[in-house]
Amino acid sequence: MAAHLKKRVYEEFSKVVQIPHEETPAKKLRLSKPSKSAALHIDLCKATNSTDALQYLLQFARKPVEAESVEGVVRILLEHYYKETDNSVRLKIASLLGLLSKTQGFSPDCIVDDAINTLSNEKSHQVLAQLLDTLLVIGTQLPESPALRLRLVEVAYKHLSDTYFGVRNKCLQLLGCLGMVDAPVGKENEGPGTSLGGLRDVQSIISDYFGDQDPRVRTAALKAMVGKPCNPPCTACRLLTDDYEQVRSAAVQMVWVLSQLYPESIVPIPSSNEEIRLVDDAFGKISHMVSDGSWMVRVQAAKTLGSMLQVSPHFLEQTLDKKLMSDLRRKRTAHERAKELFASGEFSSGRKWADDAPKEKLDTNTVNLIASGACGAFVHGLEDEMFEVRIAAVEALCHLARSSPSFAEKCLDFLVDMFNDEIEEVRLQSIHVLREISTHITLREDQLDTVLAVLEDSSRDIREALHELLCYTNVSTKECIQLALLELLKNLNKYPTDRNSVWKCLKFLGSRHPTLVLPLVPELLSTHPYFDTPEPDMDDPAYIAVLVLVFNAAKSCPTMPALFSDHTFRHYAYLRDSLSHLVPPLRLPGRKQVYGLDSVDSGPGSGSVESAQLFLQQSLNRVSTIQNLEASGAQDLLDLTIRDLQRLGELQTELAGAADFCATYLRCQLLLMKALQEKLWNMAVPLCLKQNVTATAAAQQILEETYKLEFLYSGLESRQVATIHHVRLQAKALQLVLTARTRQGLDLLIGSCERFLQDVESFQRLFLTELPHLQDSFVDKLLELMPRLSSCKPVELVKILQTTLRQSGLLQLRLPEQIHRATATIIEPTGESDNPLRFTSGLVVALDIDATLEHVQDPQNTVKVQVLYPDGQSHVIHPKPGDFRKPGPHRHRLITQVYLSHTAWTEPSQIEVRLLLAYSSSSTSLTSPSKLGWSESLESLPAAEAAVEGTIPFSKAVKVFIMPKPARR
Repeated sequence: MAAHLKKRVYEEFSKVVQIPHEETPAKKLRLSKPSKSAALHIDLCKATNSTDALQYLLQFARKPVEAESVEGVVRILLEHYYKETDNSVRLKIASLLGLLSKTQGFSPDCIVDDAINTLSNEKSHQVLAQLLDTLLVIGTQLPESPALRLRLVEVAYKHLSDTYFGVRNKCLQLLGCLGMVDAPVGKENEGPGTSLGGLRDVQSIISDYFGDQDPRVRTAALKAMVGKPCNPPCTACRLLTDDYEQVRSAAVQMVWVLSQLYPESIVPIPSSNEEIRLVDDAFGKISHMVSDGSWMVRVQAAKTLGSMLQVSPHFLEQTLDKKLMSDLRRKRTAHERAKELFASGEFSSGRKWADDAPKEKLDTNTVNLIASGACGAFVHGLEDEMFEVRIAAVEALCHLARSSPSFAEKCLDFLVDMFNDEIEEVRLQSIHVLREISTHITLREDQLDTVLAVLEDSSRDIREALHELLCYTNVSTKECIQLALLELLKNLNKYPTDRNSVWKCLKFLGSRHPTLVLPLVPELLSTHPYFDTPEPDMDDPAYIAVLVLVFNAAKSCPTMPALFSDHTFRHYAYLRDSLSHLVPPLRLPGRKQVYGLDSVDSGPGSGSVESAQLFLQQSLNRVSTIQNLEASGAQDLLDLTIRDLQRLGELQTELAGAADFCATYLRCQLLLMKALQEKLWNMAVPLCLKQNVTATAAAQQILEETYKLEFLYSGLESRQVATIHHVRLQAKALQLVLTARTRQGLDLLIGSCERFLQDVESFQRLFLTELPHLQDSFVDKLLELMPRLSSCKPVELVKILQTTLRQSGLLQLRLPEQIHRATATIIEPTGESDNPLRFTSGLVVALDIDATLEHVQDPQNTVKVQVLYPDGQSHVIHPKPGDFRKPGPHRHRLITQVYLSHTAWTEPSQIEVRLLLAYSSSSTSLTSPSKLGWSESLESLPAAEAAVEGTIPFSKAVKVFIMPKPARR
């Protein structure tokens, strides 16, 4: 009997899928979801007091709720709301109603009546305010229902007379968000209990509360009016002098909105017969707020000025001059003065008393054209005691100067003066601003002298920002070039770590000013018309800096190479090979055979990019036909296409991201195809153990590659993310089938099947809008079979998966507009030094890390440094957020220190330093909203949606010699 049983077990394991045979009925898979409303009702019924009920509600708020369960949960909450006497519990219930209304896929129109009815009997002001906030959420979720919006506005209008400021705030907020300009509010015959009567428009209702006794209500009224277009002038201007800073802040925002809506409207000047454009009047009023008593209002006013690009030039220039503009009068033309004199009929004879006396005495408090505080507004802002105001003023100058070259020239001296500010952040921002407007300006020698003085700064960020500024700055004379070179060489001598930055700066300085560099060449290269001069040392960074300047100027100046000596040509050949990114190709007549230097910079033009894009698309189209080929031919075609795409990425940097993305995707398909080849699945398991191991490794590699596709590339659309998750689902299905073939144990298989079905349901929920584009794919066939899969035996489920996997074809990949791959380049350490870094064992030594990051999203949370020791130990260090800089768009700079420590070694050895990109599957922007629903907690996610965390190496490893010495005794 025992022998017969063993034979039977062996036969079962020799099938395509082995599941141990058991006499007991096989378990069936059923995914059931517990009722949220029933669980909540049970919890609330168990509560013996208000504290327990509040705890149950807080626990419930941390759990996600499906759209189909929301209405039942709302009914349970409302039922308990009417029974509850404690204000804090009712407040929490009102808050939950608003959160539930935001659930994706749920339409809150079915709970509007109940939410409005709760207002009628509510006595607590705080609960009433929360209920109004819930109505606001419901109204914003249903923007296509004007009748509902009007009804909610009527409710808000009814409660505007409440004595509690919070209720009035929410009512005004509701009026501002949902009120319609063309729909009057109120009733013609109001009852005696209301303070507001008659049909009125929303604007007039809101404006009544500009004078409310509570500053919080006045602020809410101003914010509510911001979203409503109103005809100027507006009474909000008088609130610029309110006693409370939040009111003045909201008034500044309101005035700015009016200036953007009606910039060309003409408004009268008080106490004058003059008129002025509204945008100019608003600019003057906001400029006056730069001298406000609150530094937060001053910051907002300064930032707001930077966005008012339609202001007249003379108003703009007045902000840089503290002197009042023409005694606050509009200057009359000579023609107007002559006409007035002719109309008087006579000149002054001196016989009449005071016939030529000045006109009325000017009252400086009544300003005609521009407020006196607006005169020199930016001067006040740049001299403010708070550095936040100074930064805001510098940024505002930047925005205005970029749109006005004449204003850029006038504000140049002010920006250069800010280079001497006591706060590093202000100095750094001033340098960045001057860099942005550098196309409009040319520095004089005295200005350049002030700028170059910053090179003495001890802050590396300041120095590198100044190098970046000099790259794009125009100077006026050759003395300026000489001065800049001298100061940069001093900087190089004092701070040797700035070498790469200084060389890059001189590269651009030379290419922008070839005619100014030309007369300096004999002096810079120390050449003489009659005598030979000694050959400089090529290991001197200062000499290399001079050559970089000269060679880049020579590219646009064909007469310059005639001034070079013989050793200069040899040095050019050396630098052209070793520093090709700094030294351009030059035409050097007669030296092509010697140095091979007669090459011209023939960068890839737009035509080559277009042809490369066409080739990329043709490659993808060619791969889509592999379903018609045999297995060997299809694999060969994928191999060739992957090789072509990799080569395309190397040749065409603009398409490197897209080419690498496509090559990685096709590599996943190739691995899947090899794992599903015919001979593996037609043999008994004991006869193909090696192939099973290979297929298992292929499935794991596919999973790793899909995480690279999802997190290493930016610019992906929902279609591409769905395609990546589709491949990941295929890899998980392959893993499940292989698990069933090679492992025993029914419980293990049942758990794997349940997790896989949850993955399929998760895919359907996350990418519901993309399913029409996935027809006849693996997941499409699974979703058709989903009712059967949920109730079948594990053996049958695995058989279905195996058949579906082998029958599913290649899913066509559609590329988005731009795909960029995250890359990192470690600048320091270079890995070229043979001198080991020595330190005492047991102690630590600091290793400086300097790296550039391209197209990395949120580097403060995702970039890590890995140190790999020769004995296999690996340390992962998370840099501080302050170690990251952002020198430009899509670019980051990491400057940090890594502390190394180890036991004593007998001889020096190398460690490897590389950068890692950390990822978490819960952080993807496309999936997180669907996962979280209305709740912002991750606590109760299903097992299939648990975050998968890992790291991806995205930089080349740099090897560093270290030598831990034994401690002296």
